[in-house]
Amino acid sequence: MNEKLKALADAGVSIWLDDLSRERLDSGNLAELITEKSVVGVTTNPTIFAGALADGKAYEKQVAELAGSGTDVDAAIRVITTDDVRNACDLFTEVNKATNGVDGRVSIEVEPGLARDTEATITQAKELWETVDRSNVLIKIPATVEGLAAITAATAAGISVNVTLIFSLDRYEAVIKAYIEGLEQAATNGHDLSSIHSVASFFVSRVDSEVDKRLDEIGSDEAKALKGKAAIANARLAYDLFAKINNGEGELGERWRALAAKGANPQRPLWASTGVKNEDYPDTLYVTELVVADTVNTMPEKTMDAFGDHGEVHGDTVSGTDAVDEATSTMSGLEAVGVDMADVVKVLEDEGVDKFVKSWDELVETVRKALQGSSDVASSTD
Repeated sequence: MNEKLKALADAGVSIWLDDLSRERLDSGNLAELITEKSVVGVTTNPTIFAGALADGKAYEKQVAELAGSGTDVDAAIRVITTDDVRNACDLFTEVNKATNGVDGRVSIEVEPGLARDTEATITQAKELWETVDRSNVLIKIPATVEGLAAITAATAAGISVNVTLIFSLDRYEAVIKAYIEGLEQAATNGHDLSSIHSVASFFVSRVDSEVDKRLDEIGSDEAKALKGKAAIANARLAYDLFAKINNGEGELGERWRALAAKGANPQRPLWASTGVKNEDYPDTLYVTELVVADTVNTMPEKTMDAFGDHGEVHGDTVSGTDAVDEATSTMSGLEAVGVDMADVVKVLEDEGVDKFVKSWDELVETVRKALQGSSDVASSTD
């Protein structure tokens, strides 16, 4: 087992792989990552599935079978992706049991085109939950304004949710509230709260990408001194909010404490988009600087390997007065030099949805061509 990644896991960070493919499953690669690199979960999104189907030959047999039975594109995508997620869930069964359901989790996302449609998101979340039919699956719902009510409804129905595309503290607090409301309704509906799990995916590197661009445009020495600091500060303040509510502070904290007494599980912060996009920054930046217990870091394999090679764990780098004060000072500094963080997070959310829609369209086109190709081959051999 890689000792550096083990040290990260021992510090309370759950290491999840931000990737999934049929090839990883069939080759035993994912199983190796579990035993050798402390991987205890997997996240997926439309971009990941689009890449897997475009590059991999592992799907050819299933695509041919689906084409032969006349399956349409949407149904084929549903079958292919849920099969991968179900098989990954089975692979993580022992991890899931060993962690009392906390880890051993595999995420699958509702169609990104539904991000602004509450009712359609709720419907598809329930369909995916039933289709995968594994207690350790997480249904990914975006943290758009329209997604908040869907998070509550899914949780109320006993569905475990991975809330994705969170960029701002205000929206994160709304996500926590949506989860708490969902748990309260779930309790009323007679669900066992201990069986419901959730993570809140707070995006990291994209914040620096957008903020750094604006700091360069401002161009002052004060602005340039803040480059590469926004994402970490934003995440640390998010964790501070999580910790305060988890400790029973405020109205949401009091409601959470009542739910915890009934066996509810906290909605852990998940650091997403942790691959470094600026080559001037250390390639382990969004891992090393976000080490704290009760969190998840979902990494591309490149980032995981970098940390496994030269990453260092220096204890808790997120919580505590000094870290929070520094993060608060950074955010104040950004405002002082003219960075409009409200606009930053709006741009990032819109871009995030648009990118996933584009990836979904690419996935649809890839599967359409694959189905057509299999049909053409079958016809030529008749």
